Amino acid sequence: MTLALLIAAQIAAAADPAEQGATPTAPVATADQETGDDTRTGGTISAVSSDIVVTARRRAEQAQDVPIPLSVIGVKELDNTGSFNIGRLQQLQPTLQFYSTNPRNSSVNIRGLGAPLGLTNDGIDQGVGVYIDQVYLSRVAVATLDFLDVAQIETLRGPQGTLYGKNTVAGAINITSKAPSFDLEGRAEVTLGNLEFKQAKASISGPLADDVAIRLGVVTTSRRGTIFNVRSGNYVNEQDNLGIRTAILYKPTDDLSFTLSGDYSRQNPECCAQIFVRVGATQRPLNRQFDALARAQGYEPPSRNPFDRLTDLDADLNARNVLGGLSLRGEYQLGSGTLTSVTAWRFWDWLPANDRDFTGLPITTLSQNPTRQDQYTQEFRYAGGGQRLDYVVGLFGFYQDIHTTGTQRQGPAASRWLINPSSALANDPTVLDGLTASNDIRLKNFSGAVFGKLNWKVSDRFTLSPGARLNYDDKVGSYVSIVRDAQGNLVPYSGGTARQAAQRDAIQPQAFNDEAFREWNVTYDLTASYKPSRDLMIFGTYAHTFKSGGLNLNGVPVVNGVVQTQLAQIAPEKVDHFELGVKSQFWDRRITLNLAGFWTEIKDYQAVVNNSSTSTLRGYLANAGKVRVRGVEGDFAVRPSERLNLYVNAAFTDHEYVDFRNAPCPPELSGGGTPTAANPSIGAPGAPGTNSPIVCDISGQWLPGISRFAVSYGGEYNLPARVLGKPGQAYLGVDANSRTKFSSNASRSIYTDVDGYTLTNARAGFRTDSGVNVFAWVRNLFDTRYYEVLATTPGNTGLIAGNVGDPRTYGVTLSSSF
Repeated sequence: MTLALLIAAQIAAAADPAEQGATPTAPVATADQETGDDTRTGGTISAVSSDIVVTARRRAEQAQDVPIPLSVIGVKELDNTGSFNIGRLQQLQPTLQFYSTNPRNSSVNIRGLGAPLGLTNDGIDQGVGVYIDQVYLSRVAVATLDFLDVAQIETLRGPQGTLYGKNTVAGAINITSKAPSFDLEGRAEVTLGNLEFKQAKASISGPLADDVAIRLGVVTTSRRGTIFNVRSGNYVNEQDNLGIRTAILYKPTDDLSFTLSGDYSRQNPECCAQIFVRVGATQRPLNRQFDALARAQGYEPPSRNPFDRLTDLDADLNARNVLGGLSLRGEYQLGSGTLTSVTAWRFWDWLPANDRDFTGLPITTLSQNPTRQDQYTQEFRYAGGGQRLDYVVGLFGFYQDIHTTGTQRQGPAASRWLINPSSALANDPTVLDGLTASNDIRLKNFSGAVFGKLNWKVSDRFTLSPGARLNYDDKVGSYVSIVRDAQGNLVPYSGGTARQAAQRDAIQPQAFNDEAFREWNVTYDLTASYKPSRDLMIFGTYAHTFKSGGLNLNGVPVVNGVVQTQLAQIAPEKVDHFELGVKSQFWDRRITLNLAGFWTEIKDYQAVVNNSSTSTLRGYLANAGKVRVRGVEGDFAVRPSERLNLYVNAAFTDHEYVDFRNAPCPPELSGGGTPTAANPSIGAPGAPGTNSPIVCDISGQWLPGISRFAVSYGGEYNLPARVLGKPGQAYLGVDANSRTKFSSNASRSIYTDVDGYTLTNARAGFRTDSGVNVFAWVRNLFDTRYYEVLATTPGNTGLIAGNVGDPRTYGVTLSSSF
């Protein structure tokens, strides 16, 4: 489709001499166009006389002229700071949050919005769009690959539905790879560090013919795990990654080009263990809480200090993540603009194994949800205009097919752990031993859109930029969970023997098929920008947008044997977003200061809820009433000379559930009895053996994952030097980021707040003008102890598990380019 369209356009242009004289748009800056040791922050470059060129608005323009809050990180900053995947970008950008317990259970948020922390559900869309070379990646898991041959990364904050193919309510991460070059060039990099860290990168590019160029790249990363499993004798949570990428550029004329790209990435670590952090009292009877249950089976965790980094998980751990794809991008200079077509196919194979009881006891001996995804996208876009008007119009089509086949099996310790000790069944290990759920989950997801953005230069200083999007979503999904006992007998949805009732309490069978969500939506926005001088711009934006509705593909409540299929659909989020900002440069552009204030309100926020009408404590995905996120951001960079550059990026974010009355309760208000007319009282938080509320009103509480204050800061100083007769620069760089306390649970809990922390990274090295760079580095310089995420565990036993952050790591990197 791409090839046919653009060949037709080339023939049409050849027939019209006026079209042959069209002026190409400005080229996009690549790593080869960088100067010195530029430091990029806040969408600006702090070099004395240079500006970053970005494609945030689907055309090449200087970042300071784009009325969108954005941050840009170039290849040098990625390499120097060790930011080789999306997870590490958050240490440079305080408004970007990344949380992951494994690649599938990952979320990328901007300003705290995107996907609720800890919520993984194939039936909903993410709120932050991740694009690699203009191809949308539909799941964060497929974006966890190591960066390979990246030129720069743009992070756009706020809704981006009228410029980008897929509608996103929180922002977009736009990753641009280095293009094939008609000049022979190459680069190689090797890194060695503690924890047996080894990383190697290599790329080469050059011509195959006068009009054909190719680029090849490979990266491999390995590191010993940071957690020692005393049961297996292995270090787990390791890294074992391999990535390959190639791109072929065919440029038959100055006005026409095609780029065929392909990539393959494989991650295969023994991962991902969440380890014992603490026990918090719940309202469950005392003999059903963690310490009593553990004593009853003679169990004690290998350490109650999580920073001993020990675990005894007895189930298999695996996080094999295989992904890749092909894309064909065609660009044709047509008239006063560029016609672009992007055709892509991507796949994702997820082959996990987990220990879902988080202990060394054989409670859940098998837990895995292997997933296969195929994704197809097609985008047509034209960016053009004249002196007073320029515009982008586009068509976007997206199709996704996901098939998940999961298995959960209980072990010989499950009966005593999961069944009430007052029941004789609790002392019979055969009740739950071998109980197995076989899950089959399917989704077919289509999305199509027409979108456009207009920039009308009312005067030389004032510009109005309206945008609109018409979007259609069509999702069809099914969820089937069949439960059998160890003898292969089906466990019924309801009724049966007391033994079967106990089995059903452990794993609830259910099924629904061909549930569908279909809906049209309209997005619109308006940006006004005023530029009183070359180096000052003031802008304001209002956007009314949405996040697509979806389906509950993790199951819904079952009441008296009836699957509550009316709860299988989730309505779209409705978003109103306001933004005011200023972009400025001073001191002959040695200083850059960008400020932005924002206010975002979301109705029908997609979250995990409980439904009091069904009298069930099962959480499922539905719509909360309203949330609000508002704040102020600032990006500051100064380069007083070619020897020194400094930066500070800071964010204050105020966030709360404005209206969320049917939320799941935190663990300290869970696990107890159900209130009745005879005993309606609710127990105190953490009081054993008391009643628990069916739902909790958490209106006014924090959203998860957001710190009120976050800041990234650092700088680099260099001096002329000569080593082994080669001239160059000796340099010292420091980068740090600090954040305050944040909640790590959907409903804020006294047990799952993560205390604020500061991480400091440093590097010192020597680089030559000929492309050699050698430096020593240390990450987490002061060996700060911190948690990446904390999580409640199944069953309301009070066990809190978590991911401890990396300890101090250090190493040496050597790179050379030509």
